[in-house]
Amino acid sequence: MLIGRPDRGEAQPGNAEWFRGTVWQLPVTTPQSEGGVAALAVWFEAGARTRPHVHPVDQALQVIDGVGIVANETEKRIIRAGDTVVVPAGVWHWHGAMPDEPMMHLSIKEEGPTDWTSPWKDWDSYAEGVS
Repeated sequence: MLIGRPDRGEAQPGNAEWFRGTVWQLPVTTPQSEGGVAALAVWFEAGARTRPHVHPVDQALQVIDGVGIVANETEKRIIRAGDTVVVPAGVWHWHGAMPDEPMMHLSIKEEGPTDWTSPWKDWDSYAEGVS
């Protein structure tokens, strides 16, 4: 059993092809087989975010610290520490920190591929029209 908070000091830089800005990642679980649960701690510096992407399985985001944003094709929402977001399988989306504040979340989903070739759509206007 492990109790505690993920240590950013053990994290690795996020893949520059998948993120804009400074992002750090640390696996929290190690799936033992295909379809196992993958939990990943992700720290976003202010203004950093994922590029648009799609997962073939549902993804849960549990915000641990800070304030961020999550968006899909129809809405953009502010997310704060304590919030849980569930992105259904096959939904185009992106998430990250607000321009003036960092954010850390856990990404929880079944192990498997992510489609990082999704169209960019409204990604560059990420802080406009947020509710």
